[in-house]
Amino acid sequence: MASFWLVSSASRRFLKVKPSLSLSRTLFAVSTYQPTTTTTTSKNSNPNAYPNGTQLGPFTQRHRWIPSCVEFDLRLVAHISSSSSSTGAKKDGNQGSNDVKVEVEASWIDLYLPRQARPYAKLARLDRPIGTWLLAWPCMWSITLAASPGHLPDIKMMTLFGCGALLLRGAGCTINDLLDRDIDTMVERTKLRPVASGLLTPFQGICFLGFQLLLGFGILLQLNNYSRVLGASSLLLVFSYPLMKRLTFWPQAFLGLTFNWGALLGWAAVKGSIDPAIVLPLYLSGVCWTLVYDTIYAHQDKEDDLKVGVKSTALRFGDSTKEWITGFGIMCSSSLALSGYNAEIGWPYYAFLGAASGQLAWQIWTADLSSRVDCNRKFVSNKWFGAIIFSGILFGKLSS
Repeated sequence: MASFWLVSSASRRFLKVKPSLSLSRTLFAVSTYQPTTTTTTSKNSNPNAYPNGTQLGPFTQRHRWIPSCVEFDLRLVAHISSSSSSTGAKKDGNQGSNDVKVEVEASWIDLYLPRQARPYAKLARLDRPIGTWLLAWPCMWSITLAASPGHLPDIKMMTLFGCGALLLRGAGCTINDLLDRDIDTMVERTKLRPVASGLLTPFQGICFLGFQLLLGFGILLQLNNYSRVLGASSLLLVFSYPLMKRLTFWPQAFLGLTFNWGALLGWAAVKGSIDPAIVLPLYLSGVCWTLVYDTIYAHQDKEDDLKVGVKSTALRFGDSTKEWITGFGIMCSSSLALSGYNAEIGWPYYAFLGAASGQLAWQIWTADLSSRVDCNRKFVSNKWFGAIIFSGILFGKLSS
């Protein structure tokens, strides 16, 4: 009993070690602790007499128990070491719109790219491809609509437009971050962007923008003259869009005009001109689609936008947001139906259009506009809306 009392006293003194002690001292205490007696527990005794420790077996020379504070210290050191090597950030809105949790996460950019290239890749949002998908889908819709009945779309043209969407989206992000660098530092979701955080200087951002535009110009030269002029004219929208949030509550409408320019350009690249009866309803449908998904997306930042003084349709619509975006969703589906009808596309298109309309309705009806996580989840799901419409146009053309 005397031996047991000595062991218990030593255990209690060990467990009172404060978390501020170094991990090496804690591990030393465990490694040098060697009990020399065997203790048995009666049936009426409490097997968890030491709630802060995890007993591994009988208290013999061959078995030791390890306090849970050691496990906590090990987990803490592992968490700190992994967090310090990461440079990304994201929001977690599980606690609602007023509780913001910033987590550090490592993307493929941090894992595979050289350290010097990482800020530029993040400036172009290469680790977040949803923007490229949203820019590319209207191009693919238009190119596929321009294909001859019963034939596949031009694969070379789709590849060029896919690369162009990647470059133009990156250039748009660079322009946005350069113009908004002062605002981004005051918004939780954007304060770790490369220019806002100081990883890149504005001059470095401008040089990178020139490189992106040069590559995009090389792709534009592969198109016909009509498409070159039409494509170059979109740069006015690309450069002016970031300023719209300072001037109007409808920046999402300007984003729609910018992001869906490919609905006009794709047809022109194949046909050499545009057919207003087909491409204008297609363009309008894309603008309305953008008003739906980007209004949902804007609800992530509505509190910060109010503090900073920038505008958005999320603030303009307020509690009536779902009624507004329901109207835009109806206009989107109706315009897509009109474009397909004027293109004399086959019946599979309308079946896929019905499925896509259902997906859009699901977004609108189930979106929790007070949750940042759910708003982002609905926003990202729009890549599937674009894919469904593309599949409908493809099968409709093949069946024509």
